[in-house]
Amino acid sequence: MTHPAFLIPTAIKGLQAYGRSAEDQGVPSTTLEMVHLRASQINGCSVCVELHANALKKAGESDERIFAVAAWRDAPYFTDAERAALELAEATTRVADRGEPVSDELWAEVSTHYDERGVAALLIAISSVNVWNRLNAATRQPAGAWKP
Repeated sequence: MTHPAFLIPTAIKGLQAYGRSAEDQGVPSTTLEMVHLRASQINGCSVCVELHANALKKAGESDERIFAVAAWRDAPYFTDAERAALELAEATTRVADRGEPVSDELWAEVSTHYDERGVAALLIAISSVNVWNRLNAATRQPAGAWKP
């Protein structure tokens, strides 16, 4: 089917505005792209995996860092702040997998790297990409078919 956000103009405007609201809030744009990529990998959204990997490449990120986002825990390429953001992305994308989706320990770790506004931006970025992932996966949007 046609992508729901393209069928309902107010939906795409709202989703785009919501996603953009996470920008310039104290979290590096590459970190936001990494959390978008990680959530999209978890959700199996080929459109968003391609889109965010390409955005990271365009921003000057190395192939090693982009390829390793899926295995960030075992890769030496990430800062502690990026690791905290990626762990938050995983936890809030997989809310049904745990009794306590975001542990007190994770909140504490994230808060050592980001102020409250930055944490809010991360949560908005993660929830925004999760909406896009679900719309894309549900309507079987293929990678390569959509270009920004």
